[in-house]
Order: sequence, then structure tokens, then C-alpha cells
Amino acid sequence: MAEMKEAGQAAADLSVAAQSELLDLCEEQFAQLEKLQNEIILCEPDFCEKPQEQSVNRLVVTEAELKQWLAVEPKLLAANSEVLFQAGKEEMLKLCTELEMILSCYEAKRDKLRETKELEQKWLEEKKQVLRAASEHAERLKMEKETLSEHSVLQDTKEKIQKMKTYQGRLMECLGDILEKHVPLPQNESSTNKKKKNIDPEISENLISLNEILEVLMNKALNTPHDPYVTMDDTYWPPYVEMLLRYGVAVRHQENNFKLRLETFF
Repeated sequence: MAEMKEAGQAAADLSVAAQSELLDLCEEQFAQLEKLQNEIILCEPDFCEKPQEQSVNRLVVTEAELKQWLAVEPKLLAANSEVLFQAGKEEMLKLCTELEMILSCYEAKRDKLRETKELEQKWLEEKKQVLRAASEHAERLKMEKETLSEHSVLQDTKEKIQKMKTYQGRLMECLGDILEKHVPLPQNESSTNKKKKNIDPEISENLISLNEILEVLMNKALNTPHDPYVTMDDTYWPPYVEMLLRYGVAVRHQENNFKLRLETFF
């Protein structure tokens, strides 16, 4: 419908002489076309015994006509410049419309590709950040691995053991000072308090302090945990032993009362 309107508008733009010449040219072309069609109909046989041979002949004829048309020099359909200008104008307008449609399609495709590009760039930047963080972490772990060699680990362990021994020594010194101050040897107590019963000097000289008793019990529990009992002799002052038993620090052997061990606190 739009093409018919455009054709009518184009015909209205032409002059009377140009319209008459264009109509004569169209009638001439239609007459020639009708003549050629009638000749083709007359040349075609109604029945052919060999349809394959007929197809081959048609192909040969068509090829010959094609060669002839290719050899013919094209000529203008009309000699009137006004008709040619109007026809060129219509073709240019049609071409412009098609180009505008193509441009619109390509602009839409360009916008879509631009959005895709922005998304891909954002994704690429995120992946670069992840890769950068992973590389920094790997480099940091590599440096830590190089610094923490076997020698450094061994040296660190020795230092920790030495610190623990020093701390243990300080604890033992503090324990000895406390016991010496609050639980002195029986000979010291007998010399300061003359009202108490005198102790035999020979026995007093052989007695060991409470600190030494605890040290013997702890060493026995640590060195031979399968047999933590210590056999008591005359050097163990009975009041010290009773005090350890009463306050749950030590435990007697079930079968031998002269054996003593440190209470299990863990």
C-alpha cells in the first residue's frame, strides 16, 4: 500500500510529457513481454517421451541466453532526464530507508556489545584483584617458609625448653623459700623453742626438709610414672609425712605403709 502511494506521489511529481513517455515505455515493455511469453508457450511441446533430454535442452538454452544477455550492453529504459531523475530519487530514498534500518540495528547491537564489554571488564577486574591477593598471599607464605627453616624451628624449641626450665627453677626456689620460712627443719624449731621436747641430735642431723621430700616425690613421679612410689627411711620426718597425707598431697601404698607417692593432680 505504501509503495502504491509512493508511486502515485512520484507520478504526480512528473510533468505531463514525462508521464506520457513513461506510460508509452511501460506499454511497449509489456507488449514485448507478452510476445515473448506467447513464443515460449508455442515452442514448448505438449508431451515429451524423454523428459530428461528435454531438461538438458532447456539447460543448454538457458545458458546460451545468459551468455547473450551478458554480452549485451545495458541501455537506459528512458531517454527523458526527468524520468531518470525521479527514478534515481526513488531508488536513493529507498536505499536511505534501508540504510537507516541497518544503522538502527547496528546501533542497538553496538549498545548491547558495550554493555557486555562493561560487564566483562568488571568481571576481569574482580578476577585480577583475586589473582593479586592470591599472589601476595602465596608470596607471603613463601617468605615465611624460607624464614622458618628447620634450624630456626629447632632453635625456637630449645629456647622454649630453656625458658620452661628457668621458670621451673624459679618456682622451685620460691617453693623452697616458702617451706623454709613456714615449715623449717625440726632442729631449727627445737633450738628456738626450748620448752618443746628435745630431739635426738643424730636423728635431727639426718632429717631432710619438706622441700627435699616434695622434690624426691616429684622426680620419682616424672622419671618413673609406672612406679611412682618412694620408700621412706629415717630421714623422712613423720610429722612432714602426716601433713602431706592429711592435705592430700601424697598417698601411701595400699600394701606397704613405708612407700609413698605424689597424688595425681591431672
